[in-house]
Amino acid sequence: MIFDLGPALLFCPGDRPDRFAKALERADAVILDLEDAVAPASKPAARAALAEHPLDPARVLVRVNPPSTVDFAADLAALAATPYRRVMVAKADATLPSVPGFEVIALCETPAGVLDARDLARRPEVIALMWGAEDLIASLGGTSSRDRDGGYRDVARHARAMVLLAAGAAGIAAIDAVHLAIDDLAGLRSEAEDAVASGFAATACIHPSHVAVIRDAYRPSAEEVAAARRLLDAAGTGGAVFPHEGRMIDGPVLRHAESVLRRAGSKP
Repeated sequence: MIFDLGPALLFCPGDRPDRFAKALERADAVILDLEDAVAPASKPAARAALAEHPLDPARVLVRVNPPSTVDFAADLAALAATPYRRVMVAKADATLPSVPGFEVIALCETPAGVLDARDLARRPEVIALMWGAEDLIASLGGTSSRDRDGGYRDVARHARAMVLLAAGAAGIAAIDAVHLAIDDLAGLRSEAEDAVASGFAATACIHPSHVAVIRDAYRPSAEEVAAARRLLDAAGTGGAVFPHEGRMIDGPVLRHAESVLRRAGSKP
């Protein structure tokens, strides 16, 4: 699967155009948010700001309001006056209407959205799936997506896995959810390392300080790159299954090594 935006995607409120350029400077791509980050009374101004403060459209996503709201159509109409053609649709599910002219990141953050992730991933306009923990738990009537130790509750982990599997089955990218604890950089790093090891293409974030942590987690270390290169070099002289540095190696393990080199920007 190809995802050309890089691993660290930074949300920026759509009604704060003073932050647009700075957010894009700090991250691999910016998600200009017209949904949760913008109060209802400020949404018209946020839509206007998209056209009045242009950024490089190749590195911009715009999170639009859920299709069930009147704001959804208004958001798309406003985007028609901009060069932005990648939208993240909040609370997407199988009822998502056609959005001609746009590439879609479907944000699966309701019970219906998570259960419909497989169908959403198969739609031709959908280029990636993302999942969201907080809206999911709220829609279930819960009070927290995390336990006292800071880890996700079982239902959130299940939803995360379902969205990742749905994206993988369709050959598109999966984006991991934001880490809301701004100062918990250790927890963020642990989750980002798990995300890349599991197969996510990117992680979204809500604070600039999270960008470097995410990038570092997704970037293989020099030791990992060297080990992957040794393994692939050894594969040229081994059989279909062969021992290497204390491990038995077969096809899937070779593909793991190839993934490491791709993330490092090196050809397998």
